[in-house]
This record gives sequence, structure tokens and C-alpha cells, in this order.
Amino acid sequence: MGLSVEDRLAIHELVALHGHLMDSGEFGRMDELFCTDVLYDVSAFGRGELRGYEAISEAGLALGDANPVGHHVTNVCVSEDPDGTVRVRSKAIGIYADGRAGSVVYEDVVRREATGWRIAYRKVVPRRTPLRP
Repeated sequence: MGLSVEDRLAIHELVALHGHLMDSGEFGRMDELFCTDVLYDVSAFGRGELRGYEAISEAGLALGDANPVGHHVTNVCVSEDPDGTVRVRSKAIGIYADGRAGSVVYEDVVRREATGWRIAYRKVVPRRTPLRP
């Protein structure tokens, strides 16, 4: 079963909503982004795998001022595997209060729940070196 245009639009809006909620500290709304059993992999940052949106909220609060002030998501690509798994790959730019910026790739698996599309799995992959052909 292919994804409809409406599904794709909802998934794009889901990925965009992440930055808005994180940047405004609306951790009480994580259920609008994530499945209750979400696995959020931030191992590349030494933070391991976070399970559940409460763990994600706690990690964000623990970072405090070390959090980016702006999460900007772009280059969103949605695909569906033959088994129906829906994957989303996007790029994100994080802007920090001191003007520094960082780039990551989000590798997501999203799932349609009764309340709409939610992120079931996210791996955050930092981009630390430029392309070297």
C-alpha cells in the first residue's frame, strides 16, 4: 500500500513540529511527536538510546543551556519499504545561543497511530566532516 499525498504531508509536518516543540521547551507535548515506545538514538553524542518520550524530555531538560536555540529541519525524504515500514531521512541544522551551528541527519521510522503519524525510532547522526571525494 503506497503512501497518499495526505500521509506524506502529515509526515513532513510531524518532522517539522519536532523543532518547534523542542525549541520552545514544550516537553509536555512529546506525545504529539513520538510513539510511547519510541527509541531515540543519540549514541553518537554519548547519550545512548532513550526509550519513551519522558526520557527524551528528561534528556532535553538535563542539557539545559547546551540545547540548540533553533532546530531547523530540511531535505525531508519519505520512503516506504516493501514490508510497509515508513522511513524518513532529513537534515537538521542546530543553532546555538553563542552563534555556533551544527548539522545532523535524522534517520526516522514513523508509524501511523490512532492519533496520527508518530516517530517510532529516531537516530541522530552528526555531520562532523565535509565531503571528501
